[in-house]
Amino acid sequence: MTSDALAISGLDCFYGEVQVLHGVSLRLRRGEVLCVLGRNGAGKTTLLKTIMGLVPARAGSVRLGEGELTALAPHQVPKAGVAYVPQGRRLFAEMSVAENIEIGLMARGKGVAVRDAVLDLFPVLRERLRQRSGTLSGGEQQMLAMARALCLEPDVLLLDEPTEGLMPSMIAKIRDAVAALRGRGVSTILVEQRVDAVLPVADRVLFIENGRSRETVDVEALRSDRGLVQRYVGVG
Repeated sequence: MTSDALAISGLDCFYGEVQVLHGVSLRLRRGEVLCVLGRNGAGKTTLLKTIMGLVPARAGSVRLGEGELTALAPHQVPKAGVAYVPQGRRLFAEMSVAENIEIGLMARGKGVAVRDAVLDLFPVLRERLRQRSGTLSGGEQQMLAMARALCLEPDVLLLDEPTEGLMPSMIAKIRDAVAALRGRGVSTILVEQRVDAVLPVADRVLFIENGRSRETVDVEALRSDRGLVQRYVGVG
């Protein structure tokens, strides 16, 4: 059995006739947090959408364990074990916290035990179950978006810019949640722009440039050579 939770090889994808991903490859180990860094427009979000089947791959392979994902329709990918929290969260703003969570539970027929386990990870949401999700703070909305995704009990979690627009205290809570998920055996791909927000929680970092996977380094190597961040992200 492979030790990889997710393996991507030679992934090409297009928007119309414009190629966005060029032979992207990566390996996500079981129980690992892999951060994907790159400049705006490098293809990070497109990579996550392609894993989910929302953008079709014209070439390449996306394997979850021993199963191939590229042949699946988008609605089948979450059932296979991959959950996605997109940039902007996309909650049902007029619905309550409890109703948003219930949608996640219904997607894979999960029950009260799963809901309780998810709320244990985000205890503040227990206090907000009747509150309309659109009235939550930005950090609380991010927690709810993650909670809804985790109701699928995924093997792999995809997070797109989860700390965007959040104050430092909320960034720390999101980071703690990601670390706790690693402890539960969930493998995470974390797309971020805030380098310092992810270094404390990432195991490895993949740099993407112009739709191509360039280098994958251990986070300790990145701490000792911040020139890689300057080269691929443009910040020190």
